[in-house]
This record gives sequence, structure tokens and C-alpha cells, in this order.
Amino acid sequence: MTDRTMESWRRPGGAASLTDLQRSVAVPTHGFLRKLLAFGGPGYLISVGYMDPGNWATDLGGGSAYGYMLLSVVVLSGLMAMLLQALSVRLGIATGRDLARACRDAYPRPVAVALWLFAEIGIVACDLAEVLGTAIALELLFGLPLLWGVLLTAFDTLVVLALQRFGFRRLEAVVMTLILLIILCFGYELMLAKPDISELAAGLVPQSAIFRDGGALFIAVGIIGATVMPHNLYLHSALVQTRRFGLDPAGRAEAIHFSTIDSTAALSLALLVNGAILVLAAATFHSTGHTEIAEIQDAYRLMAPLLGAPLAAIVFALALLLSGQNSTLTGTMAGQIVMEGFIEMRLAPWLRRLLTRLLAILPATLVIALFGEAATGQLLIASQVVLSLQLPFAMVPLVLFTGDRRKMGRFASPGWLQAAAWLTAITIIVLNAKLLADLI
Repeated sequence: MTDRTMESWRRPGGAASLTDLQRSVAVPTHGFLRKLLAFGGPGYLISVGYMDPGNWATDLGGGSAYGYMLLSVVVLSGLMAMLLQALSVRLGIATGRDLARACRDAYPRPVAVALWLFAEIGIVACDLAEVLGTAIALELLFGLPLLWGVLLTAFDTLVVLALQRFGFRRLEAVVMTLILLIILCFGYELMLAKPDISELAAGLVPQSAIFRDGGALFIAVGIIGATVMPHNLYLHSALVQTRRFGLDPAGRAEAIHFSTIDSTAALSLALLVNGAILVLAAATFHSTGHTEIAEIQDAYRLMAPLLGAPLAAIVFALALLLSGQNSTLTGTMAGQIVMEGFIEMRLAPWLRRLLTRLLAILPATLVIALFGEAATGQLLIASQVVLSLQLPFAMVPLVLFTGDRRKMGRFASPGWLQAAAWLTAITIIVLNAKLLADLI
């Protein structure tokens, strides 16, 4: 990194987050495929957040209520995610800072603390979706009462810590295996559902009705929040630093190139999964007149009789369980990064994970105790809307930093990329403003 890259930071960069993982994965010096495989992994860890139980709730609700109409929103949000994660890759590799530390170094402390609090709210909202999704899957597969399932999720911290001890590459391999299993599950479901291809193609075209219908807009914003998760921007900018790439300009340029390929490929798979969930809901429920599927449990109960295959419901619940556990793996690291990056507070990973999970369990427990299981679907969607409302507080600094040549040097975003990034940011902010105005 040149001195020029450092010029406009208020403070010099400190120790990186996740210090035990930094530059821990060797990169070969020759061979395109070998390098591609070496850089492959962080994008898939990020992608699990784009197919977590929160996505299930918004995609199922959107598909059952509006058919294929919101499929264009799924595609748009997936493209937005690819662009923003590419910027996150660029920032982490070019500056050696994750997004949280970059904010701390660039902004006054009160601003950094406020951004940290917003990031924590987003992480808790995401964790809430994982808690509910895992608990629902345990209920559907094993008959475990939902409240007990919620409480049981507190102990998945032990699973996360056990996997981390086997090494970062093995953790990536576990995540990629779970993603493959989720894809296979939905491939089976779609073969049974036989979606209408012409209606599916029409759903890929954005429709103005989305903005005129308050319910459709609410779910659309939830889809964006569930897909373009703010804490994933912090996480990705740190994870790309796990590779031992060359620190000269050529080495950083190569790392940005390969890491962007990894990110885009992984998020393309996540986009396919999200699209598959919405298409499955549209083909199975909306087309048969079941337009009010707000709960994952309702979808499970109707899946087998509507598709005519008893195994369909079990595969559906299994994919949900895999999705919840996969997302849990990355939530732990994201929490460490924002806490260490913004306020330089280091906690033992198990303690950090337990605190986040307890903050997520509390609202889930209260809602189930007060309103019963029928409220879990709306709580899942609401958690994703909260994520969307937090997104600008991570997205705007990221776009500003990566477009600033004083901070990024030769790796500053080119004009076309910067224009696309601002268009994405403005679109999300306008949608959020419209939703808040409607709610008020």
C-alpha cells in the first residue's frame, strides 16, 4: 500500500480484526485455477447470509401473496449485493482495513460509536431470523416446541467454536457443503412444483404495482434487507484479508480480481436460492389460491399435499435447518469485527456470540409467549425490514471510501462503478424513506 493511500485517514490503522486469521491462507504464485481456488471461500461465507431464514420469510410471503411479481426485486437485490460486496473486497484489500476500522479511523469517535450501534442492531436483527428459523426447523423435523427450540439455539455457539478450531479453510469447506445441500433441496422442490416458465419470465420485469401496493412494498424492502445485509459488508472486508497475497500494487490488484470472482460466483448461487424460494411459493401456493402463507409452518404443512410428495415437506424443513446453522457461523465473526473495528473492544468469541444470541432470543421468546407461533412469520419479515433500514449506515461510508482516491490510491472505484454504487445507495434509501412514510 502506498503512502498516498493513507493520506486522508484521521488515524493510522491499528491491529486488524480477527488477528488469528489474517494472512493465514497461502496463495500460489502460478496457475490461474490454483489461484482462483486459493481465493475461493470468503464469498461463500458471505453468501450464507443471503439465503438465511429471513430470506425464507420474505420470499415465501412475497411468492404466496403476489406470485412471481416480486421476482424482479429478488434479482435486483442480488445484483445490488454483488456490487456492494465487490466494493467491500476492494476496500479490505487496498487499504488493509475492514469497513468498521475504516469508519473508526476516518470519523470522530461519536460518529463511529453511533455507526457501531447501528451495526449491532443489524446483527441482532439477523440473529433473530436465524434463531426463529432454526427453532421452526427443529419443531417441524422433531416436534420440539418452538419456545424450547428458541432457547436451544443459545448453545449453537459451541458448534461454531468447535468448527473454528479446525481451521479457516475447513470452516469454509463446511459452509460450501451446506450451501450445496440447500441447492439440492430446492432443486428437488422445484422439480415437483413445475413453475410456469412464461409467468416466471414476466416476473423478472420490474412492475410499478410494487410501489403502489403497500404490502408489496413492505415485502420488497424486506427482501432487500434480507439480501443486502449491512453486517456482511463489514465481514467481507475483513475476510478477504485472510489470504496471503502480495502487498505490492500488483499483488493487491490480483487479489481484488480473484476475490471479486469468488464473491460474484457465490452470490450468484445465493440469488438462485432466493429466486427458487419465491418461485416455489408462487408455483405451489399462489397458483392454488393459498395467497396468505405468512408462516413457514403453514408452508411446511401444505407443501406435501399440494406437491403430492410426502418427502417434499421434510426436504423443505431440512433446507431451513441447514440455512439457519450456516448463517450462524458467519454471524459470530461479523459481531467480532464490528466490535473490534469500531470501538476496539475484544471479547472472547464464545462470550461475544452468547451476548448476541441472548439479545436475539429475548424478543423471539417474548413474541412467542405473548402472541403464539402465529406471529413468527411477521417477526421474521420485520427483522429483515430492520436490516434494510440499517443498511445505509454501512453502505454510504463504503461507497464514499472506495470512491476516494486519497484513501484508495490507484484502487479507487472507476467512474462507472462509483455511479452504479451511488445509484444502488440512493435506490435503497428512497425505498426505505417510502416505507417509513407509509408506516407513519
